[in-house]
Amino acid sequence: MVRHRDQFFKVHQEAEQLLREQRIDALPIDPFAIARKLDIELKPLPASAGGASGMLLHVSGVFGIGYPTHISNEGFRRFSVAHEIGHYRLPGHIDAVLNDWGQHFSKAGFRSTDRYEQEADQFASALLMPAKLFVAAADRAGDGLQAIETLQAKCETSLEATAIRYAQTSRDPVAVIRSGADTIDYAIMSSSLMDFPGLDWIRKGTPLPSGSTTADFNADADNIARGRRAEGQSCFQDWFSGPHRQEIVEEVVGLGSYGKARTVLTGMEPPDETEDEEGDLEKSWAVRFPR
Repeated sequence: MVRHRDQFFKVHQEAEQLLREQRIDALPIDPFAIARKLDIELKPLPASAGGASGMLLHVSGVFGIGYPTHISNEGFRRFSVAHEIGHYRLPGHIDAVLNDWGQHFSKAGFRSTDRYEQEADQFASALLMPAKLFVAAADRAGDGLQAIETLQAKCETSLEATAIRYAQTSRDPVAVIRSGADTIDYAIMSSSLMDFPGLDWIRKGTPLPSGSTTADFNADADNIARGRRAEGQSCFQDWFSGPHRQEIVEEVVGLGSYGKARTVLTGMEPPDETEDEEGDLEKSWAVRFPR
């Protein structure tokens, strides 16, 4: 499981400080424009650069950012530039990541276990989707997958980055999951899910719940490749185990050539509300069927 952690608080503060310096207070936020104002040169990386998501370069006192062209996704490119700005701005990053030739190739996109890559990802997320602006937009965006896609368009970000930020900042119990075939790649859950005691958190590498909408959807690889989507009802316990019994909303969309699927779980009632409803139901039965 991946959750929002306080260890990134200072990273998010650095991103917000940069926005204040640039006097930016509206969405969408253009990382290309920010880089230029910081006197960082921007150049597209050749498609032959392989899996690199971006590059930070320092030569003769001049910084440059190379952004990817091998993926036709403008949101991903914007995130990659923001990621490199994170390496440029975050304390200690330049000394840690640049090699002897003043180069650093990144793997942006929440995939790395390296501390500096994780911090640059978190910086990029907070830069492109600052909490105050993002939460205000989310309040008007609806729920679930529809909300994420609305926010994606508003912020001009990738679906993956937007989904992760949505879960990190949501006031409601929400989980976003990426999966491939029958296995979970990762899951990110909103902090309000911590109000549910006794949960087994969704973990990387575990099988999808048998019979879930996502498991049935992923069973046909064509669903993922063609970007199809599905919605259904799931049992809370199937995903989280634990003592809480309730039906929840499960939405899933294929991510095309990426070969993965994105699942959003919503409609989860906090345990106190669920228990109150069950108690009221038991009392009504007791009145109608006296012993």
